[in-house]
Amino acid sequence: MQTYVALLRGINVGGNGKVSMAELTKVFESLTFTNISTYINSGNVIFTTDEHDEQALIDLLEKTLSKKLHLTIRVTLRDRKTLQKLAQSLNDELQNNKEMKTDILFPFDEFNSKKSLTLIASNPEVDTLFYAHGAIVWSVLRSNYSKSGMKKFIGTTLYKNMTARNINTVRKLAERMQ
Repeated sequence: MQTYVALLRGINVGGNGKVSMAELTKVFESLTFTNISTYINSGNVIFTTDEHDEQALIDLLEKTLSKKLHLTIRVTLRDRKTLQKLAQSLNDELQNNKEMKTDILFPFDEFNSKKSLTLIASNPEVDTLFYAHGAIVWSVLRSNYSKSGMKKFIGTTLYKNMTARNINTVRKLAERMQ
């Protein structure tokens, strides 16, 4: 058995792609996954399955979500081991609070490599940006946000091919997957 978190892109954002977590849970139950739980309303679903072919799981999830919810939803998966390694690699100085914004970008497979960092126009004077365990970590002091490359990121090729969570959510997902 393998435990995964499915990270869905673009649901319940800005009033678009509205999906209740109860409805999302039913979709996952219909696929005979077990130990299903959702975390917050942004499309984070933890589940267990015998299937180890991640691309087959992604294809199945995207097809089933489209059929049952009538929405095109891109999905990326991270297994328990990968997500926990990521969470453990994030030092305590990285926070998402009043002073600092830290987002974790989960690129879809074709962009999931350290090379994707070159697709981000960051400002090295204010941005902390690095690749770790299947994700891009991007942090900036909120007082420097206007100087950050983050504000120019929306609409880029990489932005369209990833989903993001704040660092607090990633830490909580890793904890819940234990």
